[in-house]
Amino acid sequence: MSKVSQSAGNNANGTSATNSSDIYNIVLLVVDIVLLLVKFWLAIVESIVGLFQTKLQENVSGKFVLITGAGHGMGKQMALQYAALGATVICWDVNEQTNNQTVKDIKQKGGKAFGYVCNVTKREELIELAQKVRKEHGFIHVVVNNAGIMPCHPLLEHTENEIRLMYDINVISHFWMIQSFLPDMIERNEGSIVALSSCAGLFGLINLVPYCGTKFAVRGYMAALAEELRQKNPQNNVKLTTIYPYMIDTGLCKNPRYRFPSLFQLISPDVAAASIIQAQREGLEEAAIPRSYLALEKIGRLVPRKAMRLVNDFIDTGVDTDKH
Repeated sequence: MSKVSQSAGNNANGTSATNSSDIYNIVLLVVDIVLLLVKFWLAIVESIVGLFQTKLQENVSGKFVLITGAGHGMGKQMALQYAALGATVICWDVNEQTNNQTVKDIKQKGGKAFGYVCNVTKREELIELAQKVRKEHGFIHVVVNNAGIMPCHPLLEHTENEIRLMYDINVISHFWMIQSFLPDMIERNEGSIVALSSCAGLFGLINLVPYCGTKFAVRGYMAALAEELRQKNPQNNVKLTTIYPYMIDTGLCKNPRYRFPSLFQLISPDVAAASIIQAQREGLEEAAIPRSYLALEKIGRLVPRKAMRLVNDFIDTGVDTDKH
């Protein structure tokens, strides 16, 4: 009887301990949920208030800014505008002549710039040049992955080499750039990486199937990298900014089509460059050009696909094939 009584007592004690543990875990869970709700709504309020506040812009004067594709278009305009803000601009481009012209233009206006020829599709060449730049100039505070190509025709008319080159320039090169410059930024817990996606990374467009793929890829890897940095260091201060420009008048978009030109006309490279620089200096994670396009994309995802296609057909904006 004593053994039975002892066993029953042990079982009772075990059950009591288990119940206490369960209650404790439930209380912890409730506290976690309450804290989550409080932080969630504080974050919502903070974001709403932020919409009506003027954001402070980072001072880039005296800092080094590296831009790929600096020989023309938005890359050149960004180089000129960063230099005007007092930054020293490191210009990379595969075209030595146009890249040197950008450097020359900056110096003629009293700015500081250095030019380097680089084919961003060549990994070893890119990494070697990155090492050289860091050795010659030290810490690169802002890296802008701008270089890109945009063939415009139906998927079945794209060649294998065309598609591979597009991915190598528009996406894969970004990884080599990030692997080259991000470690220094993490070590110092400062710096910015800007990646050029596109409105073609927000919406699927005809005649741009592989191009849309590259730009959605940029959006995806930047979002994932931001989470990686945040999880690694909750106090992370390395800024990542993804840019979604509408059609820019740089020559890449050869045959734009729009039903309402006054609403959807091409954006000039200097206006686009100013918007990108502002987004970087404000530390925005994402920014469209025009800014409203990012909100429209998020709203559009709440609308049934069939209804959204009716709107798209009505607007009738896009890019016609560059092959005739």
